[in-house]
Amino acid sequence: MQGIQMDLVSEDRLAKMPPVEKIRFIIDEVKSGKILVLEKGLTPEEEATLIEMTMTQIQPDDFAGIEMESYPSQTDGSFLGKLFKKSPVRTRLTVIGPANKLKTLKKDRDMISALVSNK
Repeated sequence: MQGIQMDLVSEDRLAKMPPVEKIRFIIDEVKSGKILVLEKGLTPEEEATLIEMTMTQIQPDDFAGIEMESYPSQTDGSFLGKLFKKSPVRTRLTVIGPANKLKTLKKDRDMISALVSNK
C-alpha cells in the first residue's frame, strides 16, 4: 500500500524535548516524507530555527524543504488583557510537511486547507 504517512504529534511528546532536539525530530521526519500535525504549535523562535536549519539542508534532487502552516495564537481579547498585553492564551495546531508534497490552499483563523500529493 502506497501513500503519505501523516503523524499526529501530541503536545506531551514535544514538551519532553529540548528545542534543538524538537527541531531535529521535525526535520528528520519531514525529510523521510512524513507530514506532521503538531497538537501544539512551535514558538516563533522554534519556527525561525526550523526554517534556518531546513534552508541549510535543501538539496534539489533530495530534499525540497518544508511547508509549514499554523493557526494564529489565540490571545486574551478582553480590555484588561489588551491593557496589560498578556501573552497568548495558547498556541494552536501546526502542519509541517515536505514542500514537494504539501501545499497550503487556504488558511484562515479556524481552518487550514492543504493539498497533499503523492509525488
